[in-house]
Amino acid sequence: MSVDSWSGGEKKIARRAFDAALEKEFAALIVQIKEMTATLATPTDTWDMHHFLSGRLREIERKYDYRYSQLIVVFGRLMREGWITESELEGLKIDKIEMIRHVASI
Repeated sequence: MSVDSWSGGEKKIARRAFDAALEKEFAALIVQIKEMTATLATPTDTWDMHHFLSGRLREIERKYDYRYSQLIVVFGRLMREGWITESELEGLKIDKIEMIRHVASI
């Protein structure tokens, strides 16, 4: 069985970890948005915020790719960035965990 093959149980674990990471990242973004809006003073500030949000949206859309063929890389990046922990992936086969750890370390 390859790392691209996901059992039903692994799919549930992956979905839960993926959704939790996305929720955490959006919560952090909301805090950042609130801080930014508190300091808006000029039309330029508004456009700067627009550009920031557009960039973050593109980044999040690229990062959160829920194709099983991409999840090892996605989880590695999310682990490296602190959005998920290895314990949230508990139950995945050891070969997947090891590959995720490797991606997280590079």
